[in-house]
Amino acid sequence: MIDERELIEFVTSQRWFGSKTRDVSHSTVVDSAELRADPRLELLLVEIRFDTGTHDTYQLLADDGGLDALADPRQVRELVHLIRTNKKVPAGDGIVEFASTEAFGGVGHELREARSISAEQSNTSIVFDEELILKVFRRLEAGINPELELLRFLTEHAFENVAQLAGWYSYGGRQMDATLGIMQQFVPGGQDGWDRALDTMESEAERFLDSLHMLGEVTGRMHAVLGSDSNDPAFAPEETSGESLGLLTATVDEEIESIFMDLPEGRPELEPIRGRGEEVRERLRLLTNLGGAGRVIRHHGDFHLGQTLWADGDWVILDFEGEPARSLPERRRKRSPLRDVAGMLRSFAYAASAATLLRGVDPPVAWEERARAQFLDGYRQTVDQHLVPFGASMDKLLRVFELEKAVYELRYELNNRPDWVKIPVAGILRMLEEEVPV
Repeated sequence: MIDERELIEFVTSQRWFGSKTRDVSHSTVVDSAELRADPRLELLLVEIRFDTGTHDTYQLLADDGGLDALADPRQVRELVHLIRTNKKVPAGDGIVEFASTEAFGGVGHELREARSISAEQSNTSIVFDEELILKVFRRLEAGINPELELLRFLTEHAFENVAQLAGWYSYGGRQMDATLGIMQQFVPGGQDGWDRALDTMESEAERFLDSLHMLGEVTGRMHAVLGSDSNDPAFAPEETSGESLGLLTATVDEEIESIFMDLPEGRPELEPIRGRGEEVRERLRLLTNLGGAGRVIRHHGDFHLGQTLWADGDWVILDFEGEPARSLPERRRKRSPLRDVAGMLRSFAYAASAATLLRGVDPPVAWEERARAQFLDGYRQTVDQHLVPFGASMDKLLRVFELEKAVYELRYELNNRPDWVKIPVAGILRMLEEEVPV
């Protein structure tokens, strides 16, 4: 029997516990499955209840040594074995199912070396023999995780610029149906796009900027694949309705009003936008006067330089979970693929400023403008023209999504990194000062 106090202390002390500012009232093991008897390996679904009356559900893997069986290489290898052999394991009120794909079949030997990735915050990731990587989802939500859904779709449709899906495991039962973990091919020796942007800013900027054309091409192909299957209801592209565009406008409009009413005093970097909330909202209304908005599809959902990897002269796209702050149904919603594009464009703005803030390096003249141009040129060459509008309508819609992103960034930086506030402020000013495309 697991002691409740021990359970609460363990869960709340972990990096992947995302509610450290909330008071926990109690915890309960709502279901469990014995994955192996000797040595013991048990999967636990743990409900953490808060004083507010809400709760989160977490996945733990326990053994005779405690609640952190993933720290034992023998135990994590057992998880891999269960995935490889497509096992089904009964739980108290449901079943845990393991499944593998053809990508796992390419590994013809037993995996021996296992190492955890220490930088992981919200999940637990373990690399095996530098060939496969297992991501264990800690906080669970009811429904299929979009990362599994999108990786499986992209792998099955032969999109090459992702780490191929090798397997997964999931829970189905009275409590919920949820994705528990995924396994992918591991890409050794790569460098994420954010680090590469900063590392090359001072002396190799041209080479990096040239590679952004390729990143745009890869992004366009990804969207073309994600919008290619009209027979799959979860992925079939849909026409953009006036209602969906109006909902986006209303959401951003409310966010603008909320933030601009409460801008803190005594912050010189905020003066260029202080009192201009109505002007920003009017710009939003002008931008959403579109001739056509293309289609909505499944998309990456949290696209920026840190979600890309440069390896062997090509780009690999990572992490399809979507924005962590959004609920799972929101992350699975179909949206304009240009929302991903806008996220990457804002990432270029951040990289240009971060080079100075973090490294004391001034970016080359017009670095951000050239990065945007290279990426957009590559994107336009490969994206399916039925999915996005072109010409002035594309430019307008991109600015809507960039404005949405910059307003979100402003709130985040005010609360978390005050020294970085000038980055979203510059983005908002840029959109106020640019002429509206016609």
